[in-house]
Amino acid sequence: MSIIWKYLDKRSAAVDALKDYGSMKFIIGHTDDEIKRAYEKMEGISSPQLDGMPRSHNPQASEERIVKGIEEIDVLKERYRQAVEYMAWFVPAWKELTEDERYVLEAFYGEDNQYGSNAADDVADYFQIERASAYRRKNRALERLTILLFGKSLMSTL
Repeated sequence: MSIIWKYLDKRSAAVDALKDYGSMKFIIGHTDDEIKRAYEKMEGISSPQLDGMPRSHNPQASEERIVKGIEEIDVLKERYRQAVEYMAWFVPAWKELTEDERYVLEAFYGEDNQYGSNAADDVADYFQIERASAYRRKNRALERLTILLFGKSLMSTL
């Protein structure tokens, strides 16, 4: 399934794609370490848990641990594949934006953005413009990113 199908509503999808950028970057950077840890958990023998509760012997415990590890590794590899696909789709569009457009979008939708943050004020101060102009600048940058990611905009067809 193509990564684009996750983002069907173009405008809100562009916002979602912006918000996913940090987590996708994290997945790509850390998946190898997580896979190594999963392999290490599969290889070792578990230590006894001395919690005072009686235990029953499970002769398939080793096999179950290996199967669980294989399933975890499969999930990690699939997550990594999706992150790589996302980056191949998103990064070229992101690089096409101007530095000012990227600044505006990061201010409004980046990882540091919290609900109720002063993103509009920060953008207005940065460009020495009014707050309403900061919102218009955000809308233009978001529209341009949407076109770069998905092609022709719905607004231009109406």
